[in-house]
Amino acid sequence: MTFCLGMRVKDGLVGISDTRVTSGNEVIQARKVSVYHQDGGGMFLMTSGLRSVRDKALTYFDELIEDQQKPFNRLFKAVNAFSEQLRRVAAEDREALSAGGLNFDIHCIIGGRMPGDKEHTLYLVYPEGNWVEIGKGTPYQIIGASGYGKPILDRTLAHEDPLSFALKVGCLAFDSTRISAADVNFPIDVVIFRGENSQIVEHRYDRNELGHISDWWDEQLRNSIKMLPSEWIETVMSKLVPA
Repeated sequence: MTFCLGMRVKDGLVGISDTRVTSGNEVIQARKVSVYHQDGGGMFLMTSGLRSVRDKALTYFDELIEDQQKPFNRLFKAVNAFSEQLRRVAAEDREALSAGGLNFDIHCIIGGRMPGDKEHTLYLVYPEGNWVEIGKGTPYQIIGASGYGKPILDRTLAHEDPLSFALKVGCLAFDSTRISAADVNFPIDVVIFRGENSQIVEHRYDRNELGHISDWWDEQLRNSIKMLPSEWIETVMSKLVPA
């Protein structure tokens, strides 16, 4: 399983991905995010699903970028180009994968801004190569293990939030997933994309750097539950026979 999260806020984009890859009985660390810089723009790409499909599609996409005479002037054109490589890999490998009992399974999050874009954008790409833009109403997308981190994002993240707030919420969403999904774990790769100037920065956090944040969050949750108003509980607790 994988945890990749892309968030879109007013000042830019935040991408967070874990690095654990499980293949049968083997567990390894592998990077799941790729970053591309172009004159006047840039983008990042995160994937979940079959590692072989990811690697082949990215190899084709990297070759396409190296050979192109003009850089992409709009991000959606880069998304279309990557989608074409996904379809190419599907045409080559889907039948063989199916014969081996494997689904052609890959989802991608692509975010960034190119010189012709009015603002930074975030896209979700499906295995078939079709895509949707992540809007401002629900300004995030998770691929992989999506259920465990979703509640905190739905309750707290808004498009108007600063990048630093999005990073905090995103790391807590990862931590919630890590606690409940055995195949999601540290280290995590973080990408910050500042929309104003298309600046991209990257950082890898390991457990030593964020372990105390997880402990702090556990304690805050327990304290919050203790502080929750309790009058409504007495309705049912009063029905218990005293010990």
